[in-house]
Amino acid sequence: MAMPLSPCIEPSVAQQRELLAIARRSIAEGFANAAPLRLQLDSMEAALQEPAAVFVTLTQNGELRGCIGSLQALDPLAQAVADAAFNSAFKDPRFEPLQAADMDAITIEISVLSALEPFAVKSRTELLSSLRPGIDGLLIEDCGRRATFLPKVWDKISNPEAFIEQLMLKAGLPAGHWSETIRVRRYSTLTFAEN
Repeated sequence: MAMPLSPCIEPSVAQQRELLAIARRSIAEGFANAAPLRLQLDSMEAALQEPAAVFVTLTQNGELRGCIGSLQALDPLAQAVADAAFNSAFKDPRFEPLQAADMDAITIEISVLSALEPFAVKSRTELLSSLRPGIDGLLIEDCGRRATFLPKVWDKISNPEAFIEQLMLKAGLPAGHWSETIRVRRYSTLTFAEN
């Protein structure tokens, strides 16, 4: 079986704890100042200053409460986490902004992404047979629409056909969609969460 793609950055356990604390502080900053936490990056370890693509997922009682991030490594890891945490709490269009009373009830999870890799498949059948359930995150783009599922979505949608159908629907495309212009890229993640 093919190995997952390696994330661009693999923070240590101590750095993971620090990033989770940064995410929580950024949400608290959002309540206080309606803006994400701004970090003094030059005082942080080098790994936290490296550009990284990240998603921050918020859950409440085991249910999704917000998930936003970036597929491109544009910002330093620590600031990318702070920004994504704020956006997940307050800017995810699927949910009302988080309320301060809910702060203690949410769990924060961070996913550090590998670089996007073109997934050169010529048909939906080839895509389905090449997928690595539990490993592959996917980005699809077609007809001016795009959507992604992180690898953790496999926990809820374990069937490849259903995974692709739901991803197409998320992008605003028909469930059975396929075209000559569709672009598919995959990635993997290093994911860690609060206990």
